[in-house]
Amino acid sequence: MAAVPTFLFFKNGKVIKRIEGAKAADVTKAVKNLASQKSTGPARPPPSSTVAETPVHQETPDELNARLKKIINLSPVMLFMKGDPAAPKCGFSRQTVEMFSNLNAKYGTFDILTDDAVRQGLKTYSNWPTYPQLYIKGELVGGLDILKELNEDGELKTMLTDAMPAPPDFNALINKAPLMIFMKGNPAEPKCGFSRTLIQILSETELSYDTFDIFSDDDVRQGLKKFSNWPTYPQVYVKGELIGGLDIIKELKDSGDLISTLKGE
Repeated sequence: MAAVPTFLFFKNGKVIKRIEGAKAADVTKAVKNLASQKSTGPARPPPSSTVAETPVHQETPDELNARLKKIINLSPVMLFMKGDPAAPKCGFSRQTVEMFSNLNAKYGTFDILTDDAVRQGLKTYSNWPTYPQLYIKGELVGGLDILKELNEDGELKTMLTDAMPAPPDFNALINKAPLMIFMKGNPAEPKCGFSRTLIQILSETELSYDTFDIFSDDDVRQGLKKFSNWPTYPQVYVKGELIGGLDIIKELKDSGDLISTLKGE
């Protein structure tokens, strides 16, 4: 039979101690001991993260094939290789680059080591298991062995040359207008200080002129320097004849001969 009073101590819904009878000292001691003990209840779940993780989009086969097709057509002649022409990262790619260099070929490249999806996916897309791979006008030509055979037969240079656009017609470009300016940017938005200063000077003459943004066509940008034997921009042409660059225009302005020169008088 239980004594009266009886003290029951509960923890986490369970009786952990029982004291029967009026024993104040025992009750006090039990309360102190239980109060000093750490809770052994179920651990609280960790707070949920406040940063939502963005799911990584996994390319579907159709999306990858569309991207591969786009890369293949970035240039009429496109070489998929390990590394780049300045630093090939396998012997086969190095031999291909050397071959193209000897042929003075123009071509685009893609480093497959920078994108494993392209590296693996292109093998399936082209049904060609190795690299490098050469594409001309979007069609697979093959790898190094085939390129060597084509080169030995003299066919490769013709294929590479015919695939690229015809070089710019510089005579037509410099005669596009009586006063023709080749510059970086356009009169509304010059993209270098020299071009900006030249446009300011020309605006003072109130003469009409046409311009060509050399940033819009790298073949023109590089080729015109050789065509004119003038290494910098802007370049000013009057009736198809090179006048010079900004320094020449400044000298003509200072001497008072600028307007008559630009008019071709």
